[in-house]
Amino acid sequence: MAIDRSLTGVERHFQWDDVIVSKTDLTGKITYANDVFIGISGYTEEELLGAPHSILRHPAMPRCVFKFLWDRIADGHEVFAYVLNRAKTGDHYWVFAHVTPCYDRTGKMVGYHSNRRVPKAEAVATVKPLYETLLNIENQAADRKAGMEQAFAALVKTIGDLGFDSYDRLVMTISR
Repeated sequence: MAIDRSLTGVERHFQWDDVIVSKTDLTGKITYANDVFIGISGYTEEELLGAPHSILRHPAMPRCVFKFLWDRIADGHEVFAYVLNRAKTGDHYWVFAHVTPCYDRTGKMVGYHSNRRVPKAEAVATVKPLYETLLNIENQAADRKAGMEQAFAALVKTIGDLGFDSYDRLVMTISR
């Protein structure tokens, strides 16, 4: 089945008390998707299971934020982040994500669990200009890897300039 990946400019919304839930393996392949996730993404459960979570990546979302997220959870830390996702139709939706590592009974990391809620409009308005700046840095570089590294450095610098010791602290502060 061909998937239309064009952007529609239409924002999707979900209810303030809904929670989007997914689980992935260590490589980011989706192993579980709840009904809210299926509904807002526009994909069927069959399309989501086994697909990389990046199937939802919106092109306006800087890759360096995902680098930060994956680096942190791979090191065993939980992460809070604002993420712009793209639905199957090309519509978009913002989420306030909480991602944690999952462990088996022996303490071995086996995957990741993510809960996403409706973000506050003020918080999205705060991160949008930052994400636009980071995306511009990524897009102006000679190659994708260099662009992501330059944008990541800019993200770390911006966080420090704002007086925070981590992206998580920045996110939690604007979430209040």
